[in-house]
Amino acid sequence: NFMALNLTSQVRNIAQIATAVARGDLSKKIDVDARGEILELKSTINTMVDTLSSFSSEVTRVAREVGTEGRLGGQARVEGVYGTWKQLTTSVNDLALNLTTQVRAIAEVASAVAQGDMSGSIAVEAQGEVAELKNNINLMVTNLRETTRAKDWLESNLTRIAALMQGHRDLVEVADLILRELTPLVNAQFGAFFLAEARAEPGEGLKLIAGYGTEQPDGELLESGTPGGGLVAQAALEKKRVLITDVPRDYITISSGLGAALPANIVILPVLFEDQVLGVIELASFSKFNEVHLAFIDQFANTIGVSINTIIANARTESLLSESQRLTTELRQRSNELQRSNAALEEKAALLATASQSKSEFLANMSHELRTPLNSLLILAQLLADNPQDRLSDQEVQFAASIHRSGRDLLQLINDVLDLSKIEAGRMDVRPKPLPLIKLLDYVHATFRPLTIDRGLAFEVTVGENVPREMFSDEQRLQQILRNLLSNAVKFTPSGRVELHVECVPSTQFEDPTLRGADSVIAFSVQDTGIGIPPDKLDVIFDAFQQSDGTTNRKYGGTGLGLSISREIATLLGGRIDAESEVGVGSRFTLYVPSRSADVLPASSPGPLKAAAPAGTTAPAPVAEPRETSASPSTTSPPSSVEYVPSGLFGGADALITARVPGTAESRDETWPETTRLKEWLTGRRGRVLSGRRVLIVDDDIRNVFAITHVLGRVGITVAYAENGRECIGLLERSPDVSLVLMDIMMPEVDGYQTIRAIRRTPRIADLPIIALTAKAMPGDREKAIESGASDYVPKPVDVDQLLTAIYDLLDPDHESAQEEPDSGQGP
Repeated sequence: NFMALNLTSQVRNIAQIATAVARGDLSKKIDVDARGEILELKSTINTMVDTLSSFSSEVTRVAREVGTEGRLGGQARVEGVYGTWKQLTTSVNDLALNLTTQVRAIAEVASAVAQGDMSGSIAVEAQGEVAELKNNINLMVTNLRETTRAKDWLESNLTRIAALMQGHRDLVEVADLILRELTPLVNAQFGAFFLAEARAEPGEGLKLIAGYGTEQPDGELLESGTPGGGLVAQAALEKKRVLITDVPRDYITISSGLGAALPANIVILPVLFEDQVLGVIELASFSKFNEVHLAFIDQFANTIGVSINTIIANARTESLLSESQRLTTELRQRSNELQRSNAALEEKAALLATASQSKSEFLANMSHELRTPLNSLLILAQLLADNPQDRLSDQEVQFAASIHRSGRDLLQLINDVLDLSKIEAGRMDVRPKPLPLIKLLDYVHATFRPLTIDRGLAFEVTVGENVPREMFSDEQRLQQILRNLLSNAVKFTPSGRVELHVECVPSTQFEDPTLRGADSVIAFSVQDTGIGIPPDKLDVIFDAFQQSDGTTNRKYGGTGLGLSISREIATLLGGRIDAESEVGVGSRFTLYVPSRSADVLPASSPGPLKAAAPAGTTAPAPVAEPRETSASPSTTSPPSSVEYVPSGLFGGADALITARVPGTAESRDETWPETTRLKEWLTGRRGRVLSGRRVLIVDDDIRNVFAITHVLGRVGITVAYAENGRECIGLLERSPDVSLVLMDIMMPEVDGYQTIRAIRRTPRIADLPIIALTAKAMPGDREKAIESGASDYVPKPVDVDQLLTAIYDLLDPDHESAQEEPDSGQGP
């Protein structure tokens, strides 16, 4: 039993271990006590279990390292194995070693490729799928190596040729260089470069400028300038590369010294820069162009475009620079010429200025010398014509009036010459201001109605419906122009009618900027039924001193200055004068002026005077409101204004007009108002202000003193006389009763300006009213007199009404606001 029990436990323990090993559990061993052969069996089985456990552990480790952890190079190390176990261990180790070798070879090549080294390949032995992997990787490396080599070839050649093109400025030179480098580089044997003309349409203006191997077998050579047509023009038009693979037999021949043959491929490439065609390159080759060559050609076209455009731009810049330098040289030459011309012009201008100054001085002196005797002549003739004590017969009064009119005619001529001088010197002033149209027409009607009635002419003034009620212009200048035009119409119309028609015309019909840009244009049309003007004389009559009939036996008198002055004044007002005429039918002169003289700047007032008059003319009398007029010509009383003439000088209105508008074709712009009866200055407030006053006359011409003394004496003014400035100062210091000074400007030793300044510097007489008198009457005299300290300015010949008005205004400055009292017959 003991033996059976012991054997059973041993066999069962061995069976348990064998069963566990069979189930893959190598953690158990036979631990039953045994002796003898059973003990050997126990030891053998336990040793087998230990070997299996060690083999399993190593194989698992190698599999984990290689398969899971990716660590190659691992080997199974199992001690004490023999036979099949050893072969199994060796097989596992061979598998791991072979896999390690193959993977490491692939990794080495992949790493080299990743680092840009395409020279290596996988040389390890492999079979099956690993061999396919090896072959695919080696093919990939080969393809990468070829691609990289092609890329390096492209980039290196692009850089090299681009560097060769730098620094060149000649397009033909660059085109020849491109063909010499590009043609052999892409294995071509024929090349042509066509350049597009500047600003030509795509596909047009292509001309051959360079060639490579262009000579044909018959000896014909493509010449420079050959136009590029056909596919060359088509490639330029489409801006795309054209590749011809099947070249026709008669297309082109590539020849050499040994023979000639047809090309296999032709490529036509447009050269572009910013989508603009600069040229076309045509290449031909015996062999086909491969992809690398075509890729190089495509990329090289952009490089060529940049270089060609740079050269064209540089050439244009150089051309512009050269042109600029040429123009600078010409400008410098012209500048030198202009400097010489300017020097000559300055010299001539200085001579002209001297001549103009001499002319002005001559006119001023002549004006003074002529006005001085005229002053006394007109005043004395006027006093005789007034006949205050009725001592003269009617015939003697008419003689005096005739003398007065003749003097006024002479004065008119003097003033016209001075006007012309001012226009030529550009010193005529224009003073625009609001001007009611009715006021201007009243002046025309009152001035010319009596004259036309006296001559048996019909006179009519009509106004269009669209004419504005008010203008903004120079009243005095408009009156002067209309007076000249109407005077001429009356003068040259023996019978019939004279009409003045005023209407508003469109400004768009004019080319003159001042008229075309005006809001509205007013046309003053003077039409007559007079003798008319020949067509060849219409332009001549506007020249100075020119008339339609300029012969010595002419029927109509006049100086020929009125129309010339009127045309220049019309230009100053921003308008013009047009003339139409037919001999024997009549004439029509039309003055066009803007309704608002926006482009004419109003002249500033030269002093504190109430009424401003241009230098060299008579200061107008104070402006009064227009008075009602009767229908009878003999009792017509024209409205009083700066240009209106009060009636009552030489009898009736007819005599007035006869004196007012002499038999000359042209009239003066400042008419000289005739005096009223002196008894009007002896009554009322004016009589009280003037009577008993003492006035000092400072003048070196005794004729003027004599005339003015008699005029002032008739209104109750006593006169003191000084011949020069020194006597004036002394007399004023001795005579405190002097109420006013009449100061002549041109005097010997101390002139009027210096005397006025001396008076203003003397405290006791500094506020004494002073009226400056001058016969020089040139531009600037008025301003100069006021600046020197004069209270007012009156030019010679002295107008009696104007002089008395100026004296009255200064002696009684508040008379405008005072109520005129009834004449009491008493003094002030």
